[in-house]
Amino acid sequence: MKIKSILVKSIAVTALSVTGLVAANNNTNTAQAAIVENDTDVVTVKNVSDNAITVYNSYKNPEATGQTLASNTSWKVIKTAYDAKGHKWYDLGKNQWVRAKYVTRGYHTQAAVTQAPVQHQTQTENSNSAATTTVANNTNTQTTTSTVSGSEASAKEWIAGRESGGSYGASNGQYVGKYQLSASYLNGDYSAANQERVADNYVKGRYGSWTAAKAFWQANGWY
Repeated sequence: MKIKSILVKSIAVTALSVTGLVAANNNTNTAQAAIVENDTDVVTVKNVSDNAITVYNSYKNPEATGQTLASNTSWKVIKTAYDAKGHKWYDLGKNQWVRAKYVTRGYHTQAAVTQAPVQHQTQTENSNSAATTTVANNTNTQTTTSTVSGSEASAKEWIAGRESGGSYGASNGQYVGKYQLSASYLNGDYSAANQERVADNYVKGRYGSWTAAKAFWQANGWY
């Protein structure tokens, strides 16, 4: 058993030394955990047998947080790291870590819809009905209806106000649009309709509701 253990450890250290992504202690020959430069800004959960993957509180000594992420949902990546065994991890923010083997890099979406550039937008909100956005572009006028209403619509607009001032054309580095979504999330389609759809899906998958996302934003300054 001792020989087998030493052999397994030696193989792991050799593999990590080749990648150059995890440091090895020359005296003990034991791999060390390390945070490395991100190789993606978004990951998507693979189709897994239980239709969800576990979220952990750390990559070094991981313990389940009780949270799970559903298959085909996409998430922002804050950090990338390798543990002492050479397993790759992604931090989704506030030390919410997932194993890289259960996700793929990039955003999961349907084929992008090409639309003429937005020139003007107005928005109205009714507490008893879904928020409706009317978008005028070069070729026609399109009405985009959000899937939320009441307090959810109010929380959604509150976040939009903090993120972009309510502008679909806002940009800040890799983050674009009314809800300051990663460009990778939008997959090249910056239309108002796609921004609304992707924002709703992102918040539903990560927080469950816009009111919960607002509470998180108020506590952390981002969502």
